Amino acid sequence: MTSESRSLLQTPRALFLDRDDTLVRDAGYMSRPEQIEPLPGIAEALRDARAAGFRLYLVTNQSGIGRGYYTMADALACNRRLEELLGIVFDGVCIAPERPDEPSRYRKPSPAYLLERIGADGLDPAASWMVGDKVSDLECGLAAGVRAALVARGATGAPRADAAAFAAAHGIPVFPDFSAFVHDLLSRIPDGPEKKK
Repeated sequence: MTSESRSLLQTPRALFLDRDDTLVRDAGYMSRPEQIEPLPGIAEALRDARAAGFRLYLVTNQSGIGRGYYTMADALACNRRLEELLGIVFDGVCIAPERPDEPSRYRKPSPAYLLERIGADGLDPAASWMVGDKVSDLECGLAAGVRAALVARGATGAPRADAAAFAAAHGIPVFPDFSAFVHDLLSRIPDGPEKKK
């Protein structure tokens, strides 16, 4: 391992991850653990990212709670099921329960949670990313001073039109899915997992 590689691996850095249509298929206001279905390749991509030294944080807007469709306990149960299916435990989870029309500290595009974790965990924002499928995910990342990446919506293979336009206007990379993002990211790390495959 080169000295550059050791330095990269020692740098505290993170992936801040949207949940619905980024890591799992979005069935719409999901309230039951059995509705959680990880997208193809997600588990391996997350394991590879963690092996390369990235901390993993889940950042999800769940307005269904504020709308009265389900409870915070339901959302927590869904997240536990996601961790079971992926075989990982996230380093941190932020659930914003408010409706879009309600005041909220953490609802994306607010960067509050990212900024808190960057400060508390000593993360390097220049080496960290916010990854999601919506404009609000991208805005959140940029406002927090981390890099942003857009992935296609769920298993459609195509990004949301408004998000793609925002990404193009701000020089944000676009990927067909989260696995492709991780593959590209790790291919840039000397002696990283992708170099050894």
